Amino acid sequence: MKDFAAIDFETANGMRSSVCSVGVVIVRNGDITEKLYRLIRPTPNFYCRRNTEIHGLTRRDTDRAELFPAVWAEIAPHIKDLPLVAHNSVFDEGCLRAVFDAYDMDYPEYTFYCTCRTSRIIYGKKLPNHRLQTVAAYCGYDLQQHHHALADAEACAWIALRLFP
Repeated sequence: MKDFAAIDFETANGMRSSVCSVGVVIVRNGDITEKLYRLIRPTPNFYCRRNTEIHGLTRRDTDRAELFPAVWAEIAPHIKDLPLVAHNSVFDEGCLRAVFDAYDMDYPEYTFYCTCRTSRIIYGKKLPNHRLQTVAAYCGYDLQQHHHALADAEACAWIALRLFP
């Protein structure tokens, strides 16, 4: 797979619809061609301490950010006709579906591939675990800002280029 979009969401609280940031890395012909990062005012708009401890974002960071429909209207043309790749795609696809549902938007049935699931199949017990930072390091990528949506999407793209030749 040489053309895809790696995607990562961070959430403000325990609800999947509460996306507060998104990172997207576009890969064409096996090369990273675009990187997109946006803050999003979450729905519902409150932050749990645990989530903030993970990614560092607070309501102060996103209170002036656009709502998801406006952010997605900007991102959607960049990923049109591309499969989406995520590390633990169940979470990211779940977030995308939940936020589409929260805004009563028609979901376009994106195709998702999971680098975590594929890592477990290909690398198996070669790795102590299949967390993003572990798999990224094994694939030669130094993930410096784990849980920053763009950094995680870029690590995912790097992994996907090695897992899906």
